[in-house]
Amino acid sequence: MIMLSRFLKAVIKSGDLCLIDARGRDWRFGNGTAPHVTIQIHDRATLWRLLLNPQLAVGEAYMSGSLTIERGTLYDFIDLLTGNLEHVDHHPFHAFFSHVNRLFRRLQQHNPIGKAQRNVAHHYDLSGDFYDLFLDEDRQYSCAYFDSESTDLEQAQLNKKRHLAAKLLLHRRGLRILDIGSGWGGLGLYLAQQTGAQVTGVTLSTEQHKVSQQRAADAGLTEQAAFELRDYREQTGTFDRIVSVGMFEHVGAGHYAEFFSKVNDLLADDGVCLLHSIGRMEPPGTTNSWLRKYIFPGGYSPSLSEVLIAVEKSGLWVTDIEILRLHYAETLRHWHERFQAQRDKAKDLYDEKFCRMWEMYLVGSEIGFRKRGQMVFQLQLAKRHDAVPVTRDYIGEWERGVVAEASQAAE
Repeated sequence: MIMLSRFLKAVIKSGDLCLIDARGRDWRFGNGTAPHVTIQIHDRATLWRLLLNPQLAVGEAYMSGSLTIERGTLYDFIDLLTGNLEHVDHHPFHAFFSHVNRLFRRLQQHNPIGKAQRNVAHHYDLSGDFYDLFLDEDRQYSCAYFDSESTDLEQAQLNKKRHLAAKLLLHRRGLRILDIGSGWGGLGLYLAQQTGAQVTGVTLSTEQHKVSQQRAADAGLTEQAAFELRDYREQTGTFDRIVSVGMFEHVGAGHYAEFFSKVNDLLADDGVCLLHSIGRMEPPGTTNSWLRKYIFPGGYSPSLSEVLIAVEKSGLWVTDIEILRLHYAETLRHWHERFQAQRDKAKDLYDEKFCRMWEMYLVGSEIGFRKRGQMVFQLQLAKRHDAVPVTRDYIGEWERGVVAEASQAAE
């Protein structure tokens, strides 16, 4: 405990952290300001793991119950740790291991055909009943779009779909649209219903594929919306529009050139592509080791600098970039509140350890978007620089038109 105490004194500069060790002794760190947190470590092995690899060990200890929070909340605890991350990053011992970790980041994000499907299955092939506990009715599992503080999750996810559709310039009927990473089919079905488009959705999740096919059949759209269990790299044909939401985070930096080359091959000469992805406002880095092991194997949130380099080499035009800053923080807050309200049902589906893992994931992610460098970017791409209007007015005009039509239909 002495070595861990020295480490914590060096890195916990703000906040008020009280640690109760396995012998029941109290150790205090920080400057006494909020947040005020007390944790208890229940065995000596956990103390050593926290010293050697805190990024991984904190989450694992919380999941197993060998670390419990006696005062404050999980949000307070992660908030306190997040507020002191810069001191951890600059600590000589952990700075060395961070450097080594970065050297292997391409290997960590290596997602060839086959392995990519196994990584997707780890997260997206969980029970659909589980996702129904906290997602909106359309199962939109990506950043929503909140146009006011009073907007609820259902409306914000509808706003997101409408915003994406506006940027895709769906001004004529019968467009051929490819949805890369089509999830449970919500966006593809929305585009088909709104515009009469011919939608092809591809996913690597067997559960999502099954649900999206059934949803298309239930909506009477099987002739208009086809969902395939397929890696996007195996897709053929030409499409007027390509959209990808919440999938690019699973591509990996070493595959960016491959991704945009494939988009270029599939996109019509006058076509438009819209990429919606989690990113970081910082330079290129690595994925948190706990998140990579338990939540998103092979996943990575890129910086715009490394994405744009790959786009430039592909020959595509960047016709619009929008940064959504706090929208995902609000989305995650809603998900976490819904998850907590249904926690007993989640425990019945899985177990207590699983619930603790998801609490750590949802709370930690919200804080990452609210107080760290996480954000979402929407990147509009085209082969021709005149494929979209010269101003952004068309986006708001399309959205207002759809809202007006919905209001008239409801009267």
